[in-house]
Formats: sequence, structure tokens, C-alpha cells
Amino acid sequence: MRRKTKWYASALGLTTAGALVLSAGGASSHGYTDLPISRQKLCQNGTVTNCGSIQWEPQSVEGPKGFPGSGPADGQICNGGLGQFSQLSAPKTPSGGAWPTTRVTGGQNYTFRWQFTAMHATTDFRYYVTKPGWNQNHNLSRSDLNLTPFFTVPYNGQRPPSTLSHSGRLPTGLSGHHVILAVWTVHDTGNAFYACSDVTF
Repeated sequence: MRRKTKWYASALGLTTAGALVLSAGGASSHGYTDLPISRQKLCQNGTVTNCGSIQWEPQSVEGPKGFPGSGPADGQICNGGLGQFSQLSAPKTPSGGAWPTTRVTGGQNYTFRWQFTAMHATTDFRYYVTKPGWNQNHNLSRSDLNLTPFFTVPYNGQRPPSTLSHSGRLPTGLSGHHVILAVWTVHDTGNAFYACSDVTF
């Protein structure tokens, strides 16, 4: 009887530990942008190599919400403050080259697209862009960005479909290489998802 009790307790412990592991993994799987293509998606599709674990989970760049007043620290914005994805915040790819860019035109409408693996209740989607003359030689900081979003999509606590597109006007007065920061704010947790896309105006 004592052996059976011990075995049951051990099995229960393993089951509980497994559930916690699954729960933690599931909690980190949510969404990313592929229009304009984000750094994490470039890693996932093999356009950029040697990215580390983000290549298998481009949807997992989750950090504290409240940007720009709170959220990830300067220098860690593109990786959501997650050390295992630090490659995403570097000014160069892990191979040392420039991040590939998407060509866009200021003042025109652009269709932004998110892909989701978990459709959370959503507060909004916000899009920020770097300022003219921003410092391209260091990890992205708030001082590099216009901290007023150029496009906001309220979502009022609704859950998005697995693929969501919305069209908004790109800012004018920009030329050359810039970074668009997309922030998806989850309604019922303390977190948001971050995606940086390199573009050429």
C-alpha cells in the first residue's frame, strides 16, 4: 500500500510538472506581423539565418504592455525584453548584414497584417516609426522613435481571427531606412506583443 501511494504521488508530480511546462510554452505562443515582414518572420522563413530560437517561434515576442510609458527597456524593444530573442534588437542581422527592408511610400495607405497562433482579447494595435536622422548604429530606443503612433486600430476587447489585416496611411517626410514598430496590446493580461519591421521609404 505504501509503495502504491509513493508511485501515485510521483506520477502526480510528473503530470503537474508537465502541465506547467505545457502551460508556460502555450502562454508564449501568440502572434507576429508579416506585412511589412517583421524581423522574427525573416528569421522564421530562413531569409535571415543564425537567429537562434526565434526561428521556431516568431509569435513569441511578448513583453509588458503600456509602451512607450512602460513596456520593454530601451535597446530591447524589438525583442520584447526577452533575452533569448536579443538578436531581433541588434542593428545588424546575426550574420552581420543589414536587415532586409520592405519598400513603402510615405502618405499612401498600407495593409498591415498579423498572423496569430492564439487569438487573445485585444485592446488595440499601434504602429510607431523611427524619426528622420534616427541612430541606426545601436539597438532601437525610444529616442529613435516618434512616440505618437502614426496608426492605431482600436479593438475593444474583441478576439482577432487567425489572420488580421488593416489598412492605414504611412507617415510623410521620411526617406531611406526606417523601422516600423507594431504593438499588439492584449486586453486581459499585462502584456503586449512587439514586432519590428525594416522598411525603405
